Amino acid sequence: MPGKIILPGSTIGILGGGQLGRMTAIEGRKMGYRIICLDPTPDCPCGQVADDQIVAALDDVAAAIRLAERSDVLIYEFENIDVRLVEELERSYYLPQKSHVLSVAQNRILEKQQLEKAGFPVVPFVIVRNIEDLKIGTAQIGYPGVLKTATGGYDGKGQFVLNNPQDFSKAAELVQSHDNIWVLEKKISLTQEISVIVAREEAGGMAVYPVSENIHRENILHITVVPARISPQRESMAVEITRGIAQYFKLVGVLAVEFFVTPQGLLVNEIAPRPHNSGHYTLDACFTSQFEQLIRAVCGLPLGSTQLMTPAVMINILGSTLPKILENIPNFSGDVKIHLYGKHGNPAPKRKMGHLLFKTDCPVQTDKIIKKFWDDGQWVT
Repeated sequence: MPGKIILPGSTIGILGGGQLGRMTAIEGRKMGYRIICLDPTPDCPCGQVADDQIVAALDDVAAAIRLAERSDVLIYEFENIDVRLVEELERSYYLPQKSHVLSVAQNRILEKQQLEKAGFPVVPFVIVRNIEDLKIGTAQIGYPGVLKTATGGYDGKGQFVLNNPQDFSKAAELVQSHDNIWVLEKKISLTQEISVIVAREEAGGMAVYPVSENIHRENILHITVVPARISPQRESMAVEITRGIAQYFKLVGVLAVEFFVTPQGLLVNEIAPRPHNSGHYTLDACFTSQFEQLIRAVCGLPLGSTQLMTPAVMINILGSTLPKILENIPNFSGDVKIHLYGKHGNPAPKRKMGHLLFKTDCPVQTDKIIKKFWDDGQWVT
């Protein structure tokens, strides 16, 4: 059944005030919506462009209800929102993304179990609650393996690689010293990493973005290339799996699916039920950005065209690279777009501060851009 239609002029309440909320707010205001966000940091990235900000913790139920009472529709901008808060809000207010897919994406165990149960290809894994489970897991998975916290990890945080049996004692210390449940995954020999972003409306209609190729450095997304340099068969399979996952979870909004590309085929790495770093290229390279698409989906408007208007390369700007980027802005050509997220203070080296988008015309130019920003792991300008 179709959901509510929330027309421009209405108010969108955003749970979270980071860069994803900021870019969603900008797109929403362009469409004529009013925006209020909830975030604990005054003048947060989203708050800078919203009509108003409620400054409060993201688990503050009373503050979230104040946000809901001033909004016609609620959304969450990233998945580290207390799922109990979302459950509370969706009982009485219109929050079409709902809590179920959020609760799954927050927990690697639930995520892998549900995807595996539904028949989607995932990396072999074992649940680790104690050292005995770790012994069983390494015997079953073998080496190398990756030990990951079930909750709270991102950009490589909460992970430890077991390259050989000599690493077992360090992994055992982590399991013993932290009150967490872990997942031990087989470390995959992969040829590429790709991602696909899909939008789905309440009635079931979907729109899928071009497959993007992702290049990571120190477990943080560094470069995204679109269209991905993969075979048509793998491209079709990635889109088919992504559509299937969106349908399985009855998604309303946008969802990113990350894949490992292996010689044997595709494996789902993880899902994210919100706009995704690898989809920032859509702001400048697609007819409809992932952020506008989120608004269209939750507001009951027709989904926009996902047509790629130009091939592109996106480069993440981190705290460590921001000074050089700012220094070189006068040297960028007219084929470069710069997006900065409005984060204050002295940034940590690995904090995401913005991104660059390069319009490309041919594979040779794409390779030159990648080489320019990747030289033995060092940034060059």
